[in-house]
Amino acid sequence: MFSFSRGAKRALVAGGALVIATVSVAAFAGSAATAAPKSSQRPAAASAPSAKVPRPVAVTVDPRTTAYLLLDLTSAVCAPHPSCISSLPAAAGLLAKARAVGATVIYSQTAAAGSEILPQVAPQPGDPVVTARADKFFGTDLDQILSSRGIKTLVVVGTAVNGAVLYTTFEANLHGYTVVVAEDGVSADSPFIMHYSLFQLLNEPGFTNTQNTPLTTNAVTLSNSKLVTFGASS
Repeated sequence: MFSFSRGAKRALVAGGALVIATVSVAAFAGSAATAAPKSSQRPAAASAPSAKVPRPVAVTVDPRTTAYLLLDLTSAVCAPHPSCISSLPAAAGLLAKARAVGATVIYSQTAAAGSEILPQVAPQPGDPVVTARADKFFGTDLDQILSSRGIKTLVVVGTAVNGAVLYTTFEANLHGYTVVVAEDGVSADSPFIMHYSLFQLLNEPGFTNTQNTPLTTNAVTLSNSKLVTFGASS
């Protein structure tokens, strides 16, 4: 019969615990090694359906009750972006049509210091100019200007399509205006942004025109500078 001192007993117990712990770790490692490896890659997401945007349509607007809005075509906002510069000929072409029949022309700009409206679409004396961020109705007298002139329809160009154009047209619909966006007169920094912004313009919450039916009341119609006619005289 062996007799162990108290200290020896403690050593044996500690050693046994160490052995058990070592065996347990080894067993866990072995089971982990034999388990089926898990992929570190995220599972592929289901592809989203493409948002289809109908082709632009021809519209004829009454110059007496239509305003042409040129949004943020300025040295601060437009000039640094080639896509915006490339939209200026279309915006200028529509401007010539609007002026030829005496339609109301309204400009917007931001509060950027030293910003000026670009000469390709320069305002004339008496043309209203509103200054705001993306929503040109917010904090300005734009609605008062339009209502005082009996305006019911807006033709809109400018930049960015996912900024001033999108927010101002939605607010215009909230105020009861019918809107035409000339898509060759708006711009974005990528084709993706342009495509989905045009889709959103036709699918604004509460003001949808998914089929792009011309001049749907209180909604947006997508057209282009060649397809917009200001009355019979343009």
